[in-house]
Amino acid sequence: MSTLAADYERTDMGTIQIAPEVIEIIAGLATIEIQGVAGMSGGFAGGIAELLGRKNLSKGVKVEVGQREAAVDVSIIVEYGNRIPEIASDIQRNVKRSIETMTGLHVVEVNVHIHDVHFKTTAEKPELDEVQLRVK
Repeated sequence: MSTLAADYERTDMGTIQIAPEVIEIIAGLATIEIQGVAGMSGGFAGGIAELLGRKNLSKGVKVEVGQREAAVDVSIIVEYGNRIPEIASDIQRNVKRSIETMTGLHVVEVNVHIHDVHFKTTAEKPELDEVQLRVK
């Protein structure tokens, strides 16, 4: 639900506007920095969840931006074995800090939606010596 940002700041030389897409990218990058986040999810309407990739940095992020405030929703996939409340809290702090530092906007809320759990595959490949022993 991106809304076009109104005049953000008026200076001697004109106005400064920050597009909602910029806020989405900042929030997406701040989210994937957190340990335990396996990826971003486009949500139920967005289709199948996708693991981390740099092709769409705003995937799984929705923002509402006003003149001075922003509200953010992030949809994530967590890695199995991590404490979800801690990850969500870390995301909220990091997203809020990143947006406020980079844009000057006040972040009124950061909602974290957990859409999936990612299980790591631990299929170990046999070493070369073991393979040769089996073939003999």
